Amino acid sequence: MPVTPTYPGVYIEEIPSGVRTLTGVATSIAAFAGWAPKGPVDKAQLVLNWADYERIFGGLHKDSYLGYAVNQFFANGGGQAYIIRLVGAGNAPATVTIDSKLKVDGKNPGTWAEAYEIETRQSTFDSTRFSVTVLDEASGAVVEQFVNLSMSEDDARFAPSLISDQSDVINASKVSPANNDAAPANTVSPADLTGGNNGTLLTPNTAPFETALTAAGSGINLLDRIDLFNILCVPGETKATKVKDLQKFCRDRRAFLIVDCADNATFASLQSGPDSNLTGNDSVNAAFYFPWVNAPDPLMEGRPRAFPPCGIVAGIYARTDAQRGVWKAPAGTDASLSGIASLGFNLTDAEQGFLNPKGINVLRSFPVYGPVVWGARTLAGNDERGSEWKYLPVRRFTLFIEESLYRGTQWVVFEPNDEPLWAQIRLNVGAFMHDLFRQGAFQGSSPREAYFVKCDNETTTQSDINRGVVNILVGFAPLKPAEFVIIQIQQMAGQIQA
Repeated sequence: MPVTPTYPGVYIEEIPSGVRTLTGVATSIAAFAGWAPKGPVDKAQLVLNWADYERIFGGLHKDSYLGYAVNQFFANGGGQAYIIRLVGAGNAPATVTIDSKLKVDGKNPGTWAEAYEIETRQSTFDSTRFSVTVLDEASGAVVEQFVNLSMSEDDARFAPSLISDQSDVINASKVSPANNDAAPANTVSPADLTGGNNGTLLTPNTAPFETALTAAGSGINLLDRIDLFNILCVPGETKATKVKDLQKFCRDRRAFLIVDCADNATFASLQSGPDSNLTGNDSVNAAFYFPWVNAPDPLMEGRPRAFPPCGIVAGIYARTDAQRGVWKAPAGTDASLSGIASLGFNLTDAEQGFLNPKGINVLRSFPVYGPVVWGARTLAGNDERGSEWKYLPVRRFTLFIEESLYRGTQWVVFEPNDEPLWAQIRLNVGAFMHDLFRQGAFQGSSPREAYFVKCDNETTTQSDINRGVVNILVGFAPLKPAEFVIIQIQQMAGQIQA
């Protein structure tokens, strides 16, 4: 703050340097959508490991690819994932009413809550107070317990509110008249939760699944309520018209879609390239992978079963980003597929030579290296298209820079729009880009060759200033993967001694 001198002496005034640290965003937060028998349906739920998913969503289920894809994501290097649980018609939570006063429901729809039972006990010191205990029906073990509860809505420990807020298992509501604040009677034996319904099983590529997937205010639109996600996977969804919608969703949110091929896809069926619905303007934010993989299924005594590859590939994205950076292609001998028995289709070099120029990323298996990702193109990567977003790492790196600059320049809003502001922008954005240069993220041997940041009276005219606009121009030279390695060998002719 400015100093107002009032007495003779020395005053200290701190002057802002104008330095504002611009931090790069995360690049490999995945989102998965699919049917599950358990878990919240009104939000995208963050899970940080497989144990989280098992606890919240019930683990693997033989009729859904969702759990398997999430498991494969974490097994291959993934670290953070948001789960969108889709439910079909007829879903309902298990429920029980205690003493016609307190209604208890499962936290979310499904039969899963039928494994629990509820016990109520009045306090021995105050008959208006009581406790609620959630028990595991099979073992009788205490799962949760809430004590010193009241049925009075004016009480700080009003049972329905406190239980619904704090419990991971149940919600509660008052069913007695508003003026009846008596505690529910002691249960003679624990009361079972009953009547749960998982709803219609939702299978990818069917109308009910796709309706639930993109319904307004639910499905993938729940991702609008979270701060950031980078990768979207809908395991097993291969209908081109719906995938096209998912591409648009991802492009609007600076995210990237991993597209599975059809489960019956073959080399012959893909020779003409992906469906034309998948290669429109929004295809720059998507990549297509072939074939499906065969992995041991714990629910089938470890016998191999075919799975869509998106979960594994998303994990490899995360692993590559962490080890090498988002500018490195998530492909090559380091991009090994963990936890699979075999590939659904083994291609030769010549066969891949037909698919790669059409923007199809292939999973291959090689001696020594095993199964790996062997392609790094977007769905706009067809050679005939000539897109600047042909390569997957270039596109994902650009999305990373866009999102980082978007978040890191929010402080500029409402600042005085003149040269002092422009100088601060050049300083801070330039520092961010220079740090990426030092990490080897750009082409060029010097910063001048690698990137530029321009914000001055050439980018921002007086007309812009009058309209409240500041224009920042950032350019960079991206690294492109060495997709083709050509080694030239020449036989030396015999030398004649002079």
